[in-house]
Amino acid sequence: MALATAAFLTACSITLPVTATSNEVGTKVGTATATGFLGVFFFDADASIQSAARDGDIRQISTVDIKHTNVLGVIHTYETIVTGE
Repeated sequence: MALATAAFLTACSITLPVTATSNEVGTKVGTATATGFLGVFFFDADASIQSAARDGDIRQISTVDIKHTNVLGVIHTYETIVTGE
């Protein structure tokens, strides 16, 4: 039973840099998230850089990172993280 429970709760998450600009690293952070199933079916999802910047009220982007979380290969979550001023 414990092995089945551990397998059910298995997840992996990785954060990777996408880009950086010559702008100074700002104090504002914005995020945008998209969650899908089987890596194919995403409904009403918008993890764009533009949405993340709008979420943080950022007008000058400094850095962009992408965080990908995978739960058993079934549920995939992509989060775009933008910093700037």
